Amino acid sequence: MKLLRVGPPGEERVAVLGADDGLVDVSDVVDDLDPAFFATGGIDRLRERLAGRASRPATGARIGPPIRRPGKIVCIGLNYRDHAEETGAALPAEPVVFLKAPDTVVGPDDTVLVPRGSSCTDWEVELGVVIGRPARYLESHEAAMTCVAGYVVSHDVSEREFQLHRGGQWDKGKSCETFNPMGPWFVTADEIADPQQLGLRLWVNGTLRQDGNTKDMVFGVAEIIRYLSHFMTLYPGDLINTGTPAGVALGRPEPRPYLRPGDVVELEIDGLGRQRQTVGAA
Repeated sequence: MKLLRVGPPGEERVAVLGADDGLVDVSDVVDDLDPAFFATGGIDRLRERLAGRASRPATGARIGPPIRRPGKIVCIGLNYRDHAEETGAALPAEPVVFLKAPDTVVGPDDTVLVPRGSSCTDWEVELGVVIGRPARYLESHEAAMTCVAGYVVSHDVSEREFQLHRGGQWDKGKSCETFNPMGPWFVTADEIADPQQLGLRLWVNGTLRQDGNTKDMVFGVAEIIRYLSHFMTLYPGDLINTGTPAGVALGRPEPRPYLRPGDVVELEIDGLGRQRQTVGAA
């Protein structure tokens, strides 16, 4: 099942993408795709009431982020071998963990804003994992995967100078306004046979910059969830950004092609849909 939120910011209505690519309005069943939806068995409830509903043609209406304000966004850094190599970093012995502010989340085609004072705004296509049940002190990969509600395309936009050269932790280069476009869809876990066999691609101004596969993760989805559950409790509606493959601006020789207002970024993951953002100025 592919779920999405359609409408202006703050007024989105929940819909299901039909087999004919039309939209099935389910806003009378689901108030919103938020942490409460996942915590109260919303996916099963929706399945029960979906049968027999007609779809309508998809229009040009805005698509919002499929998850409204995740409880927290946990990110994994340097989680692709080729990305670690391109940035000159050693492969981590344990997952590199940082947090991203939940209010960075915007729709898949909303404008990405280059922050004031930025010279190094970078792109990162990532598999996003949405948690569906509490995860704490998990002991196995099997237990970890039972906590997955589904998956999204997540764009972990990063300001590299803020992140790496301004002192402190990575978070301030990751939490700028609009720095996490998400969507277009939330895809339930049953539709993705193997999250470690998904192609990820990203283009800037029509030039392919990233072309990777989740099979190249250093730590797979199951291990990431198991590992995190020993340091924090993961709750329904939380989002995990699982890392990015090679091809970011940081990994290229000078002058690095960091994002500027007017640039167009497009990204996609197999089975999870496609995003397109025009870059603007904050």
